[in-house]
Amino acid sequence: MAAKRAYLDYNASAPLLAVAREAMVAALDVAANPSSVHAEGRAGRRLIETARRDVAALVNAKAEHIVFTSGATEAASTLLTSDWRMGRGTVRMSRLYVSEADHPCLLNGGRFPAAQVSRIGVDANGIADLGALASALGGHDKSEGLPLVAIHAANNETGVIQPIDRIAEIVKVAGGILIVDAVQAAGRVSIDLSEGYADYLILSSHKIGGPKGVGAIVAASDLMMPKPLINGGGQEKGHRGGTENLAAIAGFGAAAREALAGLQAMDAVRQRRDEVEAIVKLLVPDAEIFGTGAPRLANTAFFAIAGVKAETAQIAFDLAGVALSAGSACSSGKVGPSHVLKAMGYGDSLGALRVSIGSATGPEDIELFRVALRGIAARRASREKAA
Repeated sequence: MAAKRAYLDYNASAPLLAVAREAMVAALDVAANPSSVHAEGRAGRRLIETARRDVAALVNAKAEHIVFTSGATEAASTLLTSDWRMGRGTVRMSRLYVSEADHPCLLNGGRFPAAQVSRIGVDANGIADLGALASALGGHDKSEGLPLVAIHAANNETGVIQPIDRIAEIVKVAGGILIVDAVQAAGRVSIDLSEGYADYLILSSHKIGGPKGVGAIVAASDLMMPKPLINGGGQEKGHRGGTENLAAIAGFGAAAREALAGLQAMDAVRQRRDEVEAIVKLLVPDAEIFGTGAPRLANTAFFAIAGVKAETAQIAFDLAGVALSAGSACSSGKVGPSHVLKAMGYGDSLGALRVSIGSATGPEDIELFRVALRGIAARRASREKAA
């Protein structure tokens, strides 16, 4: 194992920011339950409400419309349900529409039965087929309930950014509800929920440099909310029971503040990403870089090397001191065919490597990547020559 290492796997989990760590340590000194009415409890509540405001500011939402969860998967499972409430009344969502390239927490349908989940195809760059979505929603039978659409803002593997404004208009015309998985987009592109971007957002702390184990549902309004996934003592206005994870929430808030301030640094991140892709094309001219025909996150490169299995290359990079992913890190450590690439029309036998970086990624990290890839390319050339 190499002594020096480069961490190029921010889409799986960004390194914990110093400000988030400091906020967490400070919160650990608050011993009281934040629901308690005494001074100590109120001190904990202030930390939560400060974090709520900071997370809301990241996406220009109202603080009172933030519901903290244990992470994005719980947030998705809460939102993806047919049972919703509007005041004292109920609202039914009769069908869920997702894209074929969505994260598994959306593809799995949450609390919807599989028979009530429709999948919308994507093009060769991973952009949702808007015509197919409009057609599907146009044929939706509202007498059985409203259509619920859930889609990622930016793909976790390719970094491709969906045209959410156009999707939102299609959903609005159909009288549906739009949920946007903004886990990868938040802190990397500007999001303004006040401009009709979506009805609900899903956020994750550890993708923006906060701690793992905390996320949020962000609502555009509190007019309608899903039936709670976790019932308890009425925390989070009854939308998510259980004593709040004070330290994690405080760290999430601090990371959100930093992420909002750091949006201006994305141009520098994009330059580093472009360096990575230039190295790939120089050392492996026949490599395929995916999603380049569509808008992408500034920090993500997803590529395949012909004749080299993604899992084999990932191990080689790791041994050379470079941490990157062979697709999503959300499959219990398994490396296999990418469902995203399959949805994009590349079949199910192709594996790919993902480099995802952040503002802390430096020239030394890119150099370690270059040296590691040069070794992989040299070994591939030797095998081809021997054959």
